[in-house]
Amino acid sequence: MAFPDECEMAVIGGGLVGAALAWGLARCGIETMVLDGEDLDPRASRANFALVWVQGKGLNAPHYALWSKASAARWPAFAATLAADTGIDVGLSQRGAFTFALCREEFDTWRAEMETIAQQTGGAAAPYEVLSAAQTRDRLPAVGPDVVGSIYSPADGHVNSLRLFRALHAGMKHRGIDYRARHRVERIEPQSDGFRLVGHWGEAFAQRIVLAAGIDNERLAPMVGLSAPLKRSKGQVLVTEKCAPFFDYAAATIRQADEGGVMIGDSEETQSTAIATNQDISAVLASRAIRVFPALAEVNVVRSWTGFRVKTKDGLPIYEQSAFHPGAFIAVCHSGVTLAANHALVVAPQIAAGALGADLAPFDSQRFHA
Repeated sequence: MAFPDECEMAVIGGGLVGAALAWGLARCGIETMVLDGEDLDPRASRANFALVWVQGKGLNAPHYALWSKASAARWPAFAATLAADTGIDVGLSQRGAFTFALCREEFDTWRAEMETIAQQTGGAAAPYEVLSAAQTRDRLPAVGPDVVGSIYSPADGHVNSLRLFRALHAGMKHRGIDYRARHRVERIEPQSDGFRLVGHWGEAFAQRIVLAAGIDNERLAPMVGLSAPLKRSKGQVLVTEKCAPFFDYAAATIRQADEGGVMIGDSEETQSTAIATNQDISAVLASRAIRVFPALAEVNVVRSWTGFRVKTKDGLPIYEQSAFHPGAFIAVCHSGVTLAANHALVVAPQIAAGALGADLAPFDSQRFHA
């Protein structure tokens, strides 16, 4: 059967994960189409915190700790290559980052977790320092008296979230990718020589496909013999007005973007399906931020939004090739910014070559079926 639209590779999903993979595939010479959803779909990309974050990742999962560290190390090359394609500076800053503890229990817990990760990786995890309250304030005089200590890692950083998303889409255009918005895929029908993709917009045919549709992967994966078990995780972000620079690093819950606005986040709701913000949560986020940096009490919040994280049952990514339909691949992860460099520079070339490498074997979905 002849299809009006045919391509070598279709990436389903145009968020951070899908765009990074598509751009990486096009760099490998693969003719690529991206089928994206609606603007108001519950996208994780529109609510990302833009951290390139390694610190604390991979507790009881050393392969994930090392995977995250490797991506952070690749970020400078990734950002430079993306800038060469698009002329867009994504504002990468990798001066390091802090996790601030507001009570002794938090401090002791995080220190123990970092020690465990270092042990489980044989010392190969990202470097870190455990800082007392006095040591933290020596480095950051603006920190408030409620901070009892911090964890600092030089491997961490952040980017400009809006410019990153724009750059990836500009990069797709530069590389000749056929990007189609408002093309939600309703059905995937495996064929002998590829995949029929069907939606309200019509249909298309792809020789191979990559599922990168965020939380919609849970619905799409079984259509090609894959699995993507997710848990609900809604997060909320506050953004302040622009203010003078006061924090040249990043933190797990606070970052000052390069244009001056401060982003505050790290909430999690596991029961809600509503996209609306919760003012009680906003108050808690603001209160903790002010306890860390008291000067924020004088700054106005100008906007707030929520988003749904793409979190698997164990929080680790899924990268897998279908055993039943080998032309189908899937990529599911929560850390779309941190892992963007790996997706574009490592995972995409493997998919282009036709098979995932042994380094990705620990991330297949079979771990949920043991």
